[in-house]
Amino acid sequence: MTRELDTTFDPAAIEARWYSHWENNGLFRPERPDAEPFTIVNPPPNVTGSLHIGHALDNTLQDIVIRYERMRGKDALWVVGTDHAGIATQMVVERQMEAKQDKRTNYTREGFVEKVWEWKHESGGEITRQLRRLGCSMDWSREQFTMDKHFTRAVVKVFVDLYNEGLIYRDKRLVNWDPKLKTAISDLEVETQDVKGSFWHFKYPLADGVTLADGSDYIEVATTRPETMLADMAVAVHPTDERYASVVGKHVVLPITGRRIPIVADEHADPELGSGAVKITPGHDFNDFEVGKRAGIAPSDMLNMFDAEANVCQVSDGLIPDSYIGVERFAARAQVVAQLKELGCLIPHVTRDKDGDEVLLDAEPRTIATPFGDRGGVVIEPWLTDQWYVNAAELAKAPIEAVKNGDVEIVPKSWEKTFFNWMENIQPWCVSRQLWWGHRIPAWYSMTRYGEGLIFGTTSGRVLPNESPTFVCMEEDEAIALAKKEYIELVEDGWTVEAFDTREQAIQATNEKERMIPIWRDQDVLDTWFSSALWPFATLGWPDETELLKKHYPNDLLVSGFDILFFWDARMMMMGQKMTGQNPWPRLYLHGLVRAPDGQKMSKSKGNVVDPLVLVDKYGADALRFFMAAMESQGRDIKMDEKRVEGYRNFATKLWNATRFCQSNGIGASDTIAAPAAKLAANQWIIGEVAQAVDALDKAMADLRFDAAANIVYHFTWDKFCDWYLELIKPVFAGDQDSPAAIETRAVAGWVLDQILVMLHPFMPFITEELWHAQADYQGGEREYELILAKWPDPRASVDAHAVAAIDWTIALTTATRGARNELGISPGEKLPAFCPAPSPLAKSVVERSAAAIERLARLTPVTFGEAPQGAAMQVTAGDDVFIIPLEGIVDIEAEKARLTKAMAASEKEAKSLMGRLGNPSFAQKAKPEAVEKAKADHAHHEAEIARLKAALERLG
Repeated sequence: MTRELDTTFDPAAIEARWYSHWENNGLFRPERPDAEPFTIVNPPPNVTGSLHIGHALDNTLQDIVIRYERMRGKDALWVVGTDHAGIATQMVVERQMEAKQDKRTNYTREGFVEKVWEWKHESGGEITRQLRRLGCSMDWSREQFTMDKHFTRAVVKVFVDLYNEGLIYRDKRLVNWDPKLKTAISDLEVETQDVKGSFWHFKYPLADGVTLADGSDYIEVATTRPETMLADMAVAVHPTDERYASVVGKHVVLPITGRRIPIVADEHADPELGSGAVKITPGHDFNDFEVGKRAGIAPSDMLNMFDAEANVCQVSDGLIPDSYIGVERFAARAQVVAQLKELGCLIPHVTRDKDGDEVLLDAEPRTIATPFGDRGGVVIEPWLTDQWYVNAAELAKAPIEAVKNGDVEIVPKSWEKTFFNWMENIQPWCVSRQLWWGHRIPAWYSMTRYGEGLIFGTTSGRVLPNESPTFVCMEEDEAIALAKKEYIELVEDGWTVEAFDTREQAIQATNEKERMIPIWRDQDVLDTWFSSALWPFATLGWPDETELLKKHYPNDLLVSGFDILFFWDARMMMMGQKMTGQNPWPRLYLHGLVRAPDGQKMSKSKGNVVDPLVLVDKYGADALRFFMAAMESQGRDIKMDEKRVEGYRNFATKLWNATRFCQSNGIGASDTIAAPAAKLAANQWIIGEVAQAVDALDKAMADLRFDAAANIVYHFTWDKFCDWYLELIKPVFAGDQDSPAAIETRAVAGWVLDQILVMLHPFMPFITEELWHAQADYQGGEREYELILAKWPDPRASVDAHAVAAIDWTIALTTATRGARNELGISPGEKLPAFCPAPSPLAKSVVERSAAAIERLARLTPVTFGEAPQGAAMQVTAGDDVFIIPLEGIVDIEAEKARLTKAMAASEKEAKSLMGRLGNPSFAQKAKPEAVEKAKADHAHHEAEIARLKAALERLG
């Protein structure tokens, strides 16, 4: 029983059906034990996430690659999974608890973590369902999660191993602290926003009667954060600044606190900015932290004036007045300004009103780039605290060498400079987070050892916990065993070792139990970037030597946005090299961002975010996927253009209708991979075009030129097959359906359509799979295999060069004639006589053998070899042949000349105006980038119009 295609293409009707079929039948990773492996891993999205346009781009590119390699016969594995997203997930669950008048601290740590797991099983992973809608052919049977038991074991092992090698350590440094979430966060989780603020100038009195060269008894400092002066520890001036040379090494006395702080020479101070003197608060500013260290202030001695919620707390020297203790940081700012003003230490900012009169302000108004937490939504506080760090500089050495010697290729190569710059100046990586959800740091602490014994609450009334971890190991039992060895004398004397979850529990137990040695677990968890850095090998079973790991590690390629080059890609290189001795992959492809149509970055606050699922609902997944591929030009940002997505939906419809045309002419599925035998010129020509398209497509994919690959298959399908080949073969089916020519043409056309479906499948999997089977169903048969498992095209055909030249010549003549008609406004259907004074042998051959085709396609008849009559005419060319087409009686020559001249003058005027604007440096510097780009595009358009109109006038003579 035959089944013809529906008259209209409806993406929604086929997408869910085919995806379910692929997944339920295990077609995303067919059984190919002896095949060459090809492996990619997806950047694991947050388990809390939903599909955004960046995910759509990233995963589309990966799916194109994996489908392409699968069709080339490889054991193609696309590892899929989600990240536990420590901060984001904990926030989601806590918000749900808040809605029920509940909170995390009502539970034990274990109780809260159980609630997170409950949420994960019930609501987590929405994004994985959305990836299916996009058509991503991932190996869902092995879906991974960074908190799975096997993955957690890998994470803990890496931490312990690196600690034992001295590559992980605990240190006191500044971190990005989120006072709302009460945790350190990474640079990636910090968003800088421009905020209206103030710039205050203060007097810091010089101590001991010292004065500056100008007689001043104070140093002027300026700051946008007056509250931090409560913890100032120095004033810095530039070593070459003569104004302060006499006071370097002297002191100032801070107002409010009375603290004596030194004046130090440091190049951080810029003599050209303000007074050239800078207040230094090493415990609350990243630059000041480094200045403080250079000045000899140890991090352990730096003053920390905020608690975890950014309220003022007392510092170690006890000099902050009680009236500030517990005050919120911004309220403390206002309080400090008011008190300094009262003390006469505020230097007013002088400005003028609209009438020119002098006005004194407390501060200079300024717009200040201010860091906010992307999830907590509050201003980030640089905070001095004890955290765990990875010696990233040491781990970066192997990846740097791998890129330099070509073992790892970064595509596009232009990103290498950025990679080297960051990696060669890399800072210690803070990997601890103050959360409950995540991989808990495998470190246990014990009491401080003094002399021969330990100081316990039961013996001295004091508990002195050690600031450094005592035991770092895989399991609690191992920590207890290590503690027993550490305190062997006491254990042999009958003391016991017990492990506790928190320090507080350990202290309480110490005061309740005698002859007991407590150890307690570190409260922090690991940064999620730490665990995701193991993704290429831990997802394959590492540290166990699994068969999957042996076959699929290293991976073959990583596709990633450039924005996570350092946060994820580089760290995978570090961990891969360190833990396995191998690079995680030989190639890293970095794509750009998808931006709003005007070129701006998409953000919810701007209201310019595009939901990819809305586009899928409107145009189909295939159209969105093709847009992403066609616009992805090796790392350049993509401007969202819904019209283009609509255009690729039209392309899918064109293919659908072309298939319906084939079916209406008895053209069904092919039963051969190699090209069928062909004698007709049109058939030989199209077979040659298939071979060229496959070669070009393979080269584009090898070079990771997704835009080139998409456009190759697009133009072959639309231009070569639909617009030309199907037109060329229509006369064959107008005659005897059983003639050798018709039989040959049906075989060739069916084969070509099959090749199109195979080549297009990685880009548009749904419509191609549907048409693949529809072609067999039409004949009342079945395909031996689904398109997703089809073999990549291999034409293996020899083509008659003369036949190809004849068709190319016919196409060139038709194209030139149609263009000329369009320029002069001549009806496309009007038949025109044509004269060729000096025909080439090819022209004679084609015209003699294919006059009917030329009449039908170019609408030229009769074609005469000889001189054309005198009079107005237009000229068109095909190869080296010139055709003259008389225009007398066809167009009003003078009126047409007038119209063309007027249009050309308008374009010349507009082009000149645009050139003047583009040549104005002020416009190029001050105008928005999108305005400059539009002016360039408009200028190019008018230049092209001028050339076209000039050619049209020349045709008229």
